[in-house]
Amino acid sequence: MELEGNVLVLRRIHVKMRLQGAEAQRETVERVHGFYADNCPLYRSLKPAIAITTEVALDV
Repeated sequence: MELEGNVLVLRRIHVKMRLQGAEAQRETVERVHGFYADNCPLYRSLKPAIAITTEVALDV
């Protein structure tokens, strides 16, 4: 958050997803992570106004 005048505003959001799964699923996880945001209504609504980054970690 940043202060704009006397108001706190969101400028950036970083989403870190931690998934549990087998190492054999890593390729699928990375493939889906590559395109899921473009199919997410919330992401697409916020993207023009807020910088959004994501990362995914697979806990095996």
